[in-house]
Amino acid sequence: MPLTARITTAAKARVSAFTAPPSNPHETRGSSVVRPVVFGATDGLVCNLSLIMGVAGAAGQEPHSIVIAGVAGLLAGGFSMAVGEYISVQSQRELLYYQIELQRHQLRHTPKEEHDILIDIYRAKGLSKAEAELITKKIMRDPEKAIETFVREEIGLSAETMGSPIAAGIGSMSAFATGAIVPLLPFLLLGSGGLPFAVSIGASVAALFGIGLAVSRLTHRSALLSGLRQAAMGGAAAAVTFAVGSLLGTAVG
Repeated sequence: MPLTARITTAAKARVSAFTAPPSNPHETRGSSVVRPVVFGATDGLVCNLSLIMGVAGAAGQEPHSIVIAGVAGLLAGGFSMAVGEYISVQSQRELLYYQIELQRHQLRHTPKEEHDILIDIYRAKGLSKAEAELITKKIMRDPEKAIETFVREEIGLSAETMGSPIAAGIGSMSAFATGAIVPLLPFLLLGSGGLPFAVSIGASVAALFGIGLAVSRLTHRSALLSGLRQAAMGGAAAAVTFAVGSLLGTAVG
């Protein structure tokens, strides 16, 4: 099978698996990518739509200025998202590594104190002293398992909840760019006049509504309310920046 066909088949399989009804009500399929993707796409949409509307309000819908502003906003925001997400995830991982080494040192030099801390943690969860003692004794037999347990229970960090910083950066940048291109595309394709302005607003609001629908599938909230919330907040931001741009354009002009 050609490479292109294999990639297409794999992509379709992933989409089908993601869009299929959840097998049980506790399933949180896709939760590890919800925050960066939703945040990135929404930020790209709202940020670039607001920027374009602000420039349109100030420049009177002059397409050249709007396109330059939109492309600059897409690139600047995309790189900012990539760097920010990379630094955020990498910093979390560095903190995790430090805490693992610190915990390894404490288990080696103060095992009794660490033993008592773990017992207190399980007692606070509602276990009896005997039950906490039994679980702690079993965990302490394996130093690596003990370190993992201490870091998770005492500090609240876990390698399972952290993704790759590179993947996080690329994913956030891609999501931002995907969202940011929506309000810009009509001005690239339709030229000047009121049509690209209207299409930009309509497409952006529709895309925001679609993001809300996608989020509702994962959060099990009302699809309509989630979609309307996304669209209303993005539309409000665009309206404010358009009004401010119009006032500044009039004042400066």
